[in-house]
Amino acid sequence: MSDLNRSVKFNTFQQLHRQSSTFVLPNAWDASSARIFQESGFKAIGTTSAGMAISLGYSDGEKIPFEKLIEALKMIVNSVNIPVSADIEAGYGASIEEVIENIRQIILTGVVGINIEDGTGNPEDPIFDVSLQVEKITAIKELSRLLKMPLFINARIDLYWLNIGNPALRLQSAINRAIAYQKAGADCIFIPGVKNIDSIKKLRQEISSPINLLAGADMPSLKQISETGIERVSSGSAPFRATITLLRKISEDIINHGNFQLMIDDVITYSDVAKLIYPSTDM
Repeated sequence: MSDLNRSVKFNTFQQLHRQSSTFVLPNAWDASSARIFQESGFKAIGTTSAGMAISLGYSDGEKIPFEKLIEALKMIVNSVNIPVSADIEAGYGASIEEVIENIRQIILTGVVGINIEDGTGNPEDPIFDVSLQVEKITAIKELSRLLKMPLFINARIDLYWLNIGNPALRLQSAINRAIAYQKAGADCIFIPGVKNIDSIKKLRQEISSPINLLAGADMPSLKQISETGIERVSSGSAPFRATITLLRKISEDIINHGNFQLMIDDVITYSDVAKLIYPSTDM
């Protein structure tokens, strides 16, 4: 990717977080899902770590080999001409130095944004200390500056997602982390698992940077979320899981009823799906 193209994509992605209404960032797991999202009209896409890992035969939680992650990211970036933000979990490294080297490779795939989470994946010690995560975010920002390749950092706070700590204190703890991550250089704060509209309003009041929420059951409507001033809602692994659910229904319908209708009715044609990846192909 040329420096100019990266700059344009980064600026486009940044501007999406400055709109007057909430924008939805769909999360792709491969080239075809990325193309579908682009063709449907989305202005940027993210990736889903769960969808990418599971679709390649691995469980979520940094179990996919890093080189396979890099390969998958390149395929997604090269399949679309809109900005891509990568879910890199906690950075695939045991030390900040390892994480930074990994992110150097991730930047070179052409993504213009990342999600970096503070959950450790260790049930005994489930969340990184604030100071360590601040150091990590600061180092990522410095790497981006040294490479002269802008990178939008979406700092994920896992207190709600992992049900960590006293529920009565969780909101304030999340706010404290958000402020620290923002000062370290995070461009947006991602707090998956927050569903209560009053909590969302409080987050908006206390956090000055853009805020990212995760779509899910029992969430307020997109209209309500937009009215609070939240900039971004991500779909997470839900589109991937919905696709797998449909595949299971198709399978059960064939096995139990000898019925092929679910994979025939209103389904994209062979030639059209081929053209998603190779637009000039005449199949």
